[in-house]
Amino acid sequence: MVLMSNNSPRPNSASSVARPSNSLLTLGAFVVVLAGVKSAESIVNPLLLALFIAAISAPLYTWLLNKRLPVAGALLCVIIAIVFVGGSVTSLVSSSLDGFSDSLPQYQARLQTMFADLVAQGQVYGLPIEAEDLAQIADPSAIMGFVGNAFNSLFAVLTNTVFILLLVAFILIELSSVESKLAYASDTPAEHFAYFKKVLFTMNRYFAVKSLLSLATAVPITLVLFLLGIDYPLLWGLLVFLLNFVPNIGSLIAAVPPILLALVDLGYVSALWVLLTYLVVNNVVGNIIEPKVLGRSLGLSTLVVFLSLVFWGWLLGPVGMFLSVPITVTIKIGLERSEEMRWLAVWLGTARDDHKLPG
Repeated sequence: MVLMSNNSPRPNSASSVARPSNSLLTLGAFVVVLAGVKSAESIVNPLLLALFIAAISAPLYTWLLNKRLPVAGALLCVIIAIVFVGGSVTSLVSSSLDGFSDSLPQYQARLQTMFADLVAQGQVYGLPIEAEDLAQIADPSAIMGFVGNAFNSLFAVLTNTVFILLLVAFILIELSSVESKLAYASDTPAEHFAYFKKVLFTMNRYFAVKSLLSLATAVPITLVLFLLGIDYPLLWGLLVFLLNFVPNIGSLIAAVPPILLALVDLGYVSALWVLLTYLVVNNVVGNIIEPKVLGRSLGLSTLVVFLSLVFWGWLLGPVGMFLSVPITVTIKIGLERSEEMRWLAVWLGTARDDHKLPG
């Protein structure tokens, strides 16, 4: 009896030791995976882009197949559409940035003159203002250098065009066999296929709605810049459209160059009009319209969106910044399907998210 009483607590103590050890093992495995992804960034980025492109191309591919088009013909149409859209955007961005870069020294010289006048006025009132400090705060070359480096990194990934297009083609071909493969590989194929369809639906909805919202943001801003006589209005409108896919900070980055150009070319009043235009349009679209049409379907809190931008941007560079929301949403949907990890999906979601599994 004494032996039994002495030995009885041992299972509990062993289980209590097992819990932290399992947690440490999971944490260690997670760190190892992150290190592997970071070191294999040159391979992971094209793969992620291919997965995202395939996800948003799937409806077109399926529609073509339903129209009795053969697989080869449907694939060819999808690939041509991808090349046309990607090539047009790349060409437009590159040519616009080249044109602005040629005029950049003139704008910098005008800014230096304006800063010198501000320093002189500040000295009259005893304000310790230095022209160098102002130049560092409001330097269009620094902002455009950041934007240019981000797009150059993104385009560097896109230089693997053939590799990405091949991946997209193979992924699309495999789509038709996903359900049958799950029937053999899973005990609950219907549940897993529902998860697969939900991911595809969420990605397509995100891209379609985000594209429309970005267009709704870019068009009025471009028109106002054109009416005010700001140089390169199409470049700034395209910048607004593309950077709107970067959560939180994208619209802020896109606003700086045209405001500085308005300040240099047209004066303080025009710069104020540009600033007000960006504030009004971004607040109406980003804070009123977007949460109603997109926020609830994604089910991500604002803090999680920002943290995902920082995390995936650090891990994968500009590609991670552009794909931070789709990646995080995919992970959240996967966590919702796990009884053990659903608590984490709750923390990633919003207060209104009921976190129910799709039927």
